[in-house]
Amino acid sequence: MRHGVSLFTSDRSIPPATLAAAAEERGFDTIYVPEHTHIPIKRTAAHPGTGDETLPDDRYLRTLDPWVSLATAAAVTSKIGLSTAVALPVESDPITLAKTIATLDHLSGGRVTIGAGFGWNTDELTDHNVPPAKRRAVLKEYLEAMRALWTEDEAAYEGEFISFGASWAWPKPPQGRVPVVIGAGGGPKTFAWIAENADGWMTTPRETELQAKIGQLNAAWNAAGRQGEPQVRHLAVQRPTPDTVAEWERIGITEVMWPMPDKATDEVVGHLDRLRDRIDSWA
Repeated sequence: MRHGVSLFTSDRSIPPATLAAAAEERGFDTIYVPEHTHIPIKRTAAHPGTGDETLPDDRYLRTLDPWVSLATAAAVTSKIGLSTAVALPVESDPITLAKTIATLDHLSGGRVTIGAGFGWNTDELTDHNVPPAKRRAVLKEYLEAMRALWTEDEAAYEGEFISFGASWAWPKPPQGRVPVVIGAGGGPKTFAWIAENADGWMTTPRETELQAKIGQLNAAWNAAGRQGEPQVRHLAVQRPTPDTVAEWERIGITEVMWPMPDKATDEVVGHLDRLRDRIDSWA
């Protein structure tokens, strides 16, 4: 089981590149950063954690661009995976986003994974002209269109939300199909969507009954005729015991995502050192 670090980036915390370099030096496998293009002041969308339009804190207003953040991390590292938790692909032009991600994967030597969400902030989606009720359908088309650009010498796509004629687009990602892991509440609808369109599941902070839900994901995966097993990346929001970590591995979690504090560099690196010591003691 792998271990990654998740940083809710802001313009006042440790730089993502600094964390990525420190995490790689200590043997962590992935760095994750979030995405919000903006937060509309007037909105009706309820935050999943608070249950209403209020936000848990003001970092949502201050998030850094994820792909720029990961590019700076790629420049100072050589092994650590580069991912999002979560990105919102439907808030970008898919042709441009495909180029950005392919370039990052090319320059980093094939280290990119897309952690994507459907978008809880429907007011934010609306500002991007994404119909909230169709956001899953939009994401499906965007991923299909980007995969065409990544893998075909002459790519074309025809859909309801994105269409383009035969086109050339390089670089191609070294991985070919860049892995996509969906961060969303676990349930039959989400697991069926993942089995058809993605490569795995990223848990939410409120997830419970992980063993049962991973079983449901695997059942959907097999029903869709997928080969191998889905990735399961688990956000560890509570400090676990060694038995808990062993149980996570037993039930099929492939990577644990450890949240980092949104603080100054010295404090975050100290936290990282303590976490590394705990993980090593569990081995």
